[in-house]
Amino acid sequence: MKNTGCEIRAGFIPLIDCAPLVVALERGFAEAEGVCLTLSRETSWATIRDKLAVSQFDIAHVLAPMPVAANLGLGPLPTPMIVPMALGTGANSITVSVELWGELQAYIKENDFSALSAVEGLAQAVRKRCEKGQRLLQLGIVHPYSSHHYQLAYWLASGGIVPGRDVDLVVVPPSLMPAAIASGHIDGFCAGEPWGTVASSKSCGVILTTNAHIWRNSPEKVLGVREAWANRNSECVAALVRAILKAAQWCDEPENQNDLAALLARDDYVGKSIDLIHPCLARRLKSGDGTLHPIDGFLNFASNAATFPWTSHALWFLSQMARWGQAELTSETIDVARTTYRPDIYRTAVAPLGIELPPANSKLEGALTAETLTGSPTGRLQLGPDNFFDGMTFDPDRIEDYLAGFK
Repeated sequence: MKNTGCEIRAGFIPLIDCAPLVVALERGFAEAEGVCLTLSRETSWATIRDKLAVSQFDIAHVLAPMPVAANLGLGPLPTPMIVPMALGTGANSITVSVELWGELQAYIKENDFSALSAVEGLAQAVRKRCEKGQRLLQLGIVHPYSSHHYQLAYWLASGGIVPGRDVDLVVVPPSLMPAAIASGHIDGFCAGEPWGTVASSKSCGVILTTNAHIWRNSPEKVLGVREAWANRNSECVAALVRAILKAAQWCDEPENQNDLAALLARDDYVGKSIDLIHPCLARRLKSGDGTLHPIDGFLNFASNAATFPWTSHALWFLSQMARWGQAELTSETIDVARTTYRPDIYRTAVAPLGIELPPANSKLEGALTAETLTGSPTGRLQLGPDNFFDGMTFDPDRIEDYLAGFK
C-alpha cells in the first residue's frame, strides 16, 4: 500500500452510479493508493450538499451540475467546490405512473423508449388534460441543480411542454420516488437507477424513456471536492482519482457484473435485490410491454472517457441554468463554470497509469452519432456517441447563439 496518509470522508446516495466509490473501498483500490476511505450513505442530495458545506465530508458522489451551482452561489450553504473527475455517464430513467401510462398509450404505439415519440405523446396528453381543466401533472426531480432537471426540462420543452406552465416539477429524494408515485403525489419522475426499475417492479410505474435516449452518454454524477480541502490535500485528491478510475474500469468489465450487483445490493449501499440491480448493470430496462430492452449509451463507468471532466459539460449545465432563469449568462459565470471542472488535475493524477486521454478539455457536444476514434497524446482514444435526440449540438464557445436557437 502506498503511504500517502490520506483519510477521506465521502458521502453518497444509494444509486447504481455510486459503484466506483463503493468498489474503490471494497475491492481495495483506495487502499492500494494509500487512501483510507470512509463512505456514508445519505438519502437526499440536500444532505450531501449540507454535509460538504459544514466539512463533515471532504468529497462526495454529487450531481454533475451541483458544484457549478455552488460556485455560482446558488442555493443554501454554497461551498466552493472542484470536480477533478466524472463518475461515469448515464443511468437515469423517466418513469410515469400506471395511470398516466394508460393515457399515453393512445398516442405512443411502440415500447422502445424513443424520446421523440414519448414527448410527442406526452404533449398530446398534456393538451388533453388542459382542455378538460384537469390539474397539472406533477413530475419529480431529485434536485433543482441536477442533470435530471435539465435533461427533463430540455426534453419536455422540445415537445412544447413548458415546466412551470404546463407541468410542475417537484423535488423528491431518489429513493422516495417509487413511494411518491405509488401514493399519487407525483405522476412521474426522472431519477437514477435502480429507482425506475423499482417502481416498475412494484407495478406503480412504467419506464417511458431514458437519459441515453435524450442525450447519449450524457453526464450524470461527478466527484465533488471541497476546494479548500483539495488545495491542502492535492496528493490525496490525485490518489483518490486513480483509485476511483481503477474501480470504474473494474465496474465496466462484464465478468464483474454479478459481483458488483451483489455488492451494491447490500443494505449499506443501494439496499435493493440483485434482481433489481443487475438489469441496469447489463444496460437493459423493462419497457411498457414488460420486455427488457438493451440501451446503448445508457451506463459507462470508465469506457469512452466516461471519467474525464469535460469543461463543455459544465458549460452546458450553465446554459440550462440560464435558460430556466436560475443564473445569468455572463463572462464571469462562464469562467466560474469552466474552472469548476478540473481536467488539469485529472490529467496529472492519471498520468502514471498511461491511459488514453482526450487531446482537448472541451468538445462540441452532440456531434458524435457513433463510436469515434480520436487522436490522443498516447495514441487513439475511443469516444462514445453523444448526440441529442433532437439533432442539436452545443458549442461551448458560442453559448449565447445556442440559447438563441431555442423557441
